[in-house]
Amino acid sequence: MSQSENMAAVTEDDNPGQLPVAGDEATGAAAAGELAGQAGDQDGAAQPDARAGSADAAAAEADAAPGVGEDEAPGADEDEEAPEEPSRDVADLEQESEIAADYVEGLLDVADLDGDIDMDVEGDRALVSVVGATLQELVGPRGEVLEALQELTRLAVHRQTGARTRIMLDVGGYRARRRMELTALGRDAADDVSRTGVARRLDPMTPFERKIIHDAVAAAGLRSESEGEEPNRRVVVLPAG
Repeated sequence: MSQSENMAAVTEDDNPGQLPVAGDEATGAAAAGELAGQAGDQDGAAQPDARAGSADAAAAEADAAPGVGEDEAPGADEDEEAPEEPSRDVADLEQESEIAADYVEGLLDVADLDGDIDMDVEGDRALVSVVGATLQELVGPRGEVLEALQELTRLAVHRQTGARTRIMLDVGGYRARRRMELTALGRDAADDVSRTGVARRLDPMTPFERKIIHDAVAAAGLRSESEGEEPNRRVVVLPAG
């Protein structure tokens, strides 16, 4: 289903023109500044300082909001697994996706970017995707801007529902493409480790990316674990036994 015109932003008040914020105007302003800056950049690339500021603001907000944050649980890493939470019914997930769609629509309006919003429910997760436009500036290098926007969107949903959310935000099909690439990488790494018997350390990845690698390695019959601290946390593929 598509959500297009006249979608209300999630805001601190009803003052038109304000950026929709997730619990803190400074966080919303950081995201607005970044999006506007990227929209005006001819290369469409994220500015490093602005991107880091937005990501840091999102992380700080996530720390401040109990139960909202990293949830991409790898099959072999207990320290990255999501805490137990009650099952959500379809009506709850549809409500989450509507709140998230409103919030993302507000961000696009602030940055003067075009794009349609698609909403869906997959299993126990709501999905919101920005489609119909090339929006690389909303993805950023290695998906870093997208990760920050997803955290802000989760906070907006949490603020209205009071419940932890695992909603997934995608832009231009980035996550689907990245999932295919990382699944192949995980399989190749597992094959290499099986052949040589030597552990292989991969490049630093986001929680979303690490989860895909862990799953691919487990499907190949090997073990993996994560090591290091964010943002340099990486997957290590281990030999059998």
